[in-house]
Amino acid sequence: QVRLVESGGGVVPAGASLTLSCTISGRTSYPYTSAWFRQTSGEERQFVAAFWRGRTTIYADSVKGRFTISRDNAKNTVYLQMDSLKPDDTAVYYCAGDTTLILSSVRDYRHYDYWGQGTQVTVSS
Repeated sequence: QVRLVESGGGVVPAGASLTLSCTISGRTSYPYTSAWFRQTSGEERQFVAAFWRGRTTIYADSVKGRFTISRDNAKNTVYLQMDSLKPDDTAVYYCAGDTTLILSSVRDYRHYDYWGQGTQVTVSS
């Protein structure tokens, strides 16, 4: 059983920075892909960033240059550093993981087996 727990959400003004953390516990195997998705009410879960098989970072165009995904293997933790936040970034952010993803499937939330409970990020204008 793999468990993902997010933390770090909150309410910030536009232009501020915020770092989300996702701690992974349980039995995982290599290769492992970690990703962040976000979702607003009534919308489908949207891809934000991924660290594919521990070696390739991928970003949605809407966050490229502002968000950075990273992973600390010693702490089993994945981070999402979010800079220059905009009101459009307001959403519930979810951490996701999978051990079998191919590169072409990274942006599709339906291919991920493991999910955290989500953490709310609100950016005020």
